[in-house]
Amino acid sequence: MLNFKEILSVSLILFSVIDILGSIPIVINLRKKVGHIKSERATLAAGLLMLAFLLVGESILSLFGIGVSDFAIAGALIIFALGAEMILGIELFKPDPEATSSASIVPIAFPLIAGAGTLTTILTLKAEFQQVNIAVGILLNLLFVYAVLKSTSWLESKLGRTGLDVLRRIFGIILLSIAVKIFKTNAFPIAVG
Repeated sequence: MLNFKEILSVSLILFSVIDILGSIPIVINLRKKVGHIKSERATLAAGLLMLAFLLVGESILSLFGIGVSDFAIAGALIIFALGAEMILGIELFKPDPEATSSASIVPIAFPLIAGAGTLTTILTLKAEFQQVNIAVGILLNLLFVYAVLKSTSWLESKLGRTGLDVLRRIFGIILLSIAVKIFKTNAFPIAVG
């Protein structure tokens, strides 16, 4: 059943993790290297990857004997690292700068949009939210990602470097808070809920 509050929460969490606004400099740099980035292709590929992981990611985990709460704790640690990266201005998760062939898929769709952090977050969210609300949150984020990819030059000129840095740090703090909440909920389920 669709739940607006869950959809909003999922959308904001994924927006923070995907951090497409913070990726604008990378997208602009790739555009300079390879010419044109196919926004539609990148968005579609990332969307298919995220939805596939939402649907079968849990089955893949069960092959390795890993539960969703175990994965949620690991995901919380990755989300925490992403948030720290955003706040401190360090780079822990590095995109491959050599991957210029089919730049719309690699590195734009994967790992920039649907990277390890995003996929981990999607499975982590399954521990707290209904699958249909996560799917809607993914689709809303894909619409936003597509719009950003289509207008990176305009956004760069309007927000400027300082504006992008401020947004990145704000969403970094949000990610740290989310990571702590997910960790507490899954590591100490009796004490928290």
